[in-house]
Amino acid sequence: MHIRDILDRDATSISFEFFPPHSDEAVAALESRLDDFATLAPSFVSVTYGAGGSTRDRTNDLVLRLKAGGRLDPVPHLTCIRQSAEEVQSILARYAEHGVNNVLALRGDPPSDGSDWSADEEAFPHAVDLVRAIVEFNASGRHQDTRGFGIGVAGFPEGHPETPNQLRHMDHLKEKVDVGVDWITTQMFFDNDRFWDWCARCELAGVTVPKIAGIMPVTSLSTLRRMADLAAGTTFPATLLRRIHRWQDDAAAVEQVGVQWAVEQCNALLDQGVDGLHLYTLNRSDATKRLVEALGASSAADVREH
Repeated sequence: MHIRDILDRDATSISFEFFPPHSDEAVAALESRLDDFATLAPSFVSVTYGAGGSTRDRTNDLVLRLKAGGRLDPVPHLTCIRQSAEEVQSILARYAEHGVNNVLALRGDPPSDGSDWSADEEAFPHAVDLVRAIVEFNASGRHQDTRGFGIGVAGFPEGHPETPNQLRHMDHLKEKVDVGVDWITTQMFFDNDRFWDWCARCELAGVTVPKIAGIMPVTSLSTLRRMADLAAGTTFPATLLRRIHRWQDDAAAVEQVGVQWAVEQCNALLDQGVDGLHLYTLNRSDATKRLVEALGASSAADVREH
């Protein structure tokens, strides 16, 4: 379903994010949980790329398996890193052929293989260049939906580490939206005030497309440290850190603290009329299910309808 139809249908969208498994064993583990995720009835699920497009084939294959299964509506990530214009056109054509309706266009993380890399050497140096390519594909009429792909981009409520100038960063976001973006999904955050301040700045800049809030429950101390590395600049409120450290020797208690914090965030965001919630699942259906159920629902469908 096209993202515009999803957002028209759902008063508040509830979506999940998967990352493509790196091994056959991890593939089997994720596939064993897909029924659990489907039972939660998310508005859509997104599927990431690894750094430098390192999981590109697994992403494409997982997206098409999800689409063929019919229970989870996939939104693949598409990145600029190490992709030629021809490869992007080929991927878009394959997705269009199989009825995939939406893509999330990202610059992507630099390759993690230690090689020299420069954005200027890419066919698409920045995410806005990739957005333009998708808009051009849509204009070609090659998608069965006459609107073409719904296009999403990432938002960074606490700024992007490579663009510390917040005014310039907002200019970049506005440029992407003006080219032809339908929605924004944010990076994870743990302080709702940062999100609402960013939303207000978006409004001032004329960025009025729906903004879906990225929420990730802290499930372990190692996860917390990994988040701090991946989401540079993200604020971890002292209250959250105090609760985690209080139970740092009890893994189950740390996970409970993390899920409860995410529940409190989600409830507050829902109370204030957020456009949508995007739950970073780490491919774990148990924590996601606990979070959804703690919102007073048996499925995401219950949440988004109230």
